Amino acid sequence: MINAAIIGLGRWGQNLVNSVQGKSDRIRFVAGAVRTPAAVQAYADSQGMRLFDDYRKMLADPKIDAIVLATPHSLHAELIIAAAKAGKHVFTEKPFTLTTESAKEAVRACARNKVTLAVGYNWRFQPALQEIRKMLGDGRLGKLLHIEGNFCGPSVYWVTQDHWRQSRDEGPAGGMTGRGVHVLDAMLYLGGHVKSVYAQSFRRVLDYGIDDTTSTLLRFKDGASGYIGTCVATAETWRMQVFGSNGWVEVGDVEHLSTWQMRVCLLDRDKLRERKRPQLVSFPDISTERAELEHFARAVAGKQPLAVAGGDEIHGVTVLEAILESTRRGEPVKPGRHAAPAKKRAAARKTIRKKKPAAKKK
Repeated sequence: MINAAIIGLGRWGQNLVNSVQGKSDRIRFVAGAVRTPAAVQAYADSQGMRLFDDYRKMLADPKIDAIVLATPHSLHAELIIAAAKAGKHVFTEKPFTLTTESAKEAVRACARNKVTLAVGYNWRFQPALQEIRKMLGDGRLGKLLHIEGNFCGPSVYWVTQDHWRQSRDEGPAGGMTGRGVHVLDAMLYLGGHVKSVYAQSFRRVLDYGIDDTTSTLLRFKDGASGYIGTCVATAETWRMQVFGSNGWVEVGDVEHLSTWQMRVCLLDRDKLRERKRPQLVSFPDISTERAELEHFARAVAGKQPLAVAGGDEIHGVTVLEAILESTRRGEPVKPGRHAAPAKKRAAARKTIRKKKPAAKKK
């Protein structure tokens, strides 16, 4: 049994606690750290959790094995490194971090201190998504051609102007950090790493806060294409459709935390002109939050690394950076090759234009 403590006990932090408390024989929450303990004291008491007003006091507690982060995105890297130095295993909510360099630093800190680091992309624990990956692997879907997905909802209406989720520093590229990264990570799980992105992002509804409309075209390294859309000033919806040379699979609904169903439509090579109706496939109910936390606990118990150098966790951050850079430049960007500051690139182009042509030989 892993004794975990959580930093951040807002709506999502409590959801993580509720998913395992009293239900799991692998992980339990024994403490929490928040800025104003009085605000969640009743909840903590109901869950048998101690409260700290300073996470550093919690990190010093030898009875705590692991730390779970449900904090603003920009704090993730700093808190991961602090927890690793204290010898605590770390599970962080998505997005992992907001920059590739900070993600690498966090992974290095955990490797150096021999602690397990996990990133909370709970879609990977959906049986439907796992089945789609199997269908690509065993050839039932054929060769991967294209993946498209969206994750939308009224997020910008949920919080006030001064809430951290309205900060453009916390939410670069609009709904990508809150919603779109789930779609992106699912695409990495199915299609591998991304070669290039071409994105646009803007605000059309409120006169403050993050962008509300963001869309991205992707090209995967193996040649398949992709599209991600996220609108955070509309009604709740999400969908992802995977196209292969033998057919397609689609998942999507209004609620994304429930166990997904999927629709499958495969070609009949002997009846190519037949317009087949898709088949609906259901799966046994599962809590993906419990599944991801227990997966983390098993890795801790087995001293196994999860987020590692070169893995999807860091690559996902690099792609998010590239999406943001593409929205700034208005052109395609290759993840990992966009680090040169815009001013430096502009100066280099200006220098090239100013070069005089070589003198002609007489």
